[in-house]
Amino acid sequence: MKFPWLGLMTGTALTLSAAFSLALGDTVTPKAVATHYADMAEAMYGDARAAAADLQKAVDALVAKPSQEALDAARKAWVESRPWYQQTEGFRFGNAIVDDWEGRVNAWPLDEGLIDYVNIATYGEESDENVLYAANVIANPKLTIGTETIDASAITPDLIKSLHEAADSEANVSVGYHAIEFLLWGQDLNGTGPGAGNRPYTDFDPVKCTNGNCERRAAYLKSATDLLVADLDEMVANWGPEGAARKDVLSKPDAEALATILTGLGSLSYGELAGERMKLGLILHDPEEEHDCFSDNTHNSHYYDVAGMWSIYSGSVPRRDGTVLEGPGIQDYAASAAPEAKTRLDGLMQDALARFKAIKDKGDSGAMAYDQMIGAGNAEGNALVQAAIDSLVAQTRGIEAMVTALDLKIKVEGSDSLDNPAAVQTP
Repeated sequence: MKFPWLGLMTGTALTLSAAFSLALGDTVTPKAVATHYADMAEAMYGDARAAAADLQKAVDALVAKPSQEALDAARKAWVESRPWYQQTEGFRFGNAIVDDWEGRVNAWPLDEGLIDYVNIATYGEESDENVLYAANVIANPKLTIGTETIDASAITPDLIKSLHEAADSEANVSVGYHAIEFLLWGQDLNGTGPGAGNRPYTDFDPVKCTNGNCERRAAYLKSATDLLVADLDEMVANWGPEGAARKDVLSKPDAEALATILTGLGSLSYGELAGERMKLGLILHDPEEEHDCFSDNTHNSHYYDVAGMWSIYSGSVPRRDGTVLEGPGIQDYAASAAPEAKTRLDGLMQDALARFKAIKDKGDSGAMAYDQMIGAGNAEGNALVQAAIDSLVAQTRGIEAMVTALDLKIKVEGSDSLDNPAAVQTP
């Protein structure tokens, strides 16, 4: 499948948004921007939900009749679902409703031994920080958490939801995209060498069962996928006509509504993507710090985060049906309210897209996966990733300049990886 962003983000989006601004002249108001922002969120989460429903169908087919073809189709559906979710992440940090919910769908990194079997030689058998590090829900019908015994005899959506962040550990990720990813691919045991996870389809086949507990593994995969669709349904509703997230944004004074939008873009740019998802892995040269670490899909997920930020900023959203949702973005408001800051930020965001497109192209070519790019001694890969990080830092500075020019106040989330790298250095 070809994604509409690839043709739109390198020039056409600028043209479309500029044309929109010219058509509206000086009539763009903060209220119009906030209303379209909510419309974009509803549409973008709706497309993410539709893509997750396609994944759900592929998982149901795999569970009903396991085969290599069915596993490949489910993996393909997972990869194709990711851009539609990743483009929404710019809504996260400015909106408490989204931020409180996000951990149920995209929490990462995870201690995968909570869910299923792992390679003990590389993973180990216990962790001082997580008592459920190797609990293996799929293999164990009873679990002990402190003094509590959990009945896991039936693997259901309610069970796995109850285990999310159990024992007060954020590493106990039992649901969401990355739990599903682990189940579809298994561990990537290649380090910074070529290759992703390679779970056999027979792990889901009760007749040809490999690694035991195949029916329970299939039940876990189905439960996690069903939950993902339900969670995305919830967020679509939150941005619908009577949704809490929409009402919250539209009830804010103009300055606060604009600050909400720029907070989301700034914090995703800096602390989250540039810092926690990228610079930390580059400092440590650790493939475990790769966002889509089981599937080697990180080059895509990072790119579509950046593409989504451009959509939110410009007001131009490519849809799954091939259409484009157009409306007043904060870029259009700034065309008259802060033209110099707008021109600067336009260029910085387009530069970031180009830097991330270079990473995506390298990954798509098969020449170098993202975990290889951050590997020690890989000068070319390290340079690609650092250039992308630098472009996000510059983009954040452009967002902050926009905030100043519009006389707003925001707080951009930081990251030790960027602000205090000595704190995350390995001994």
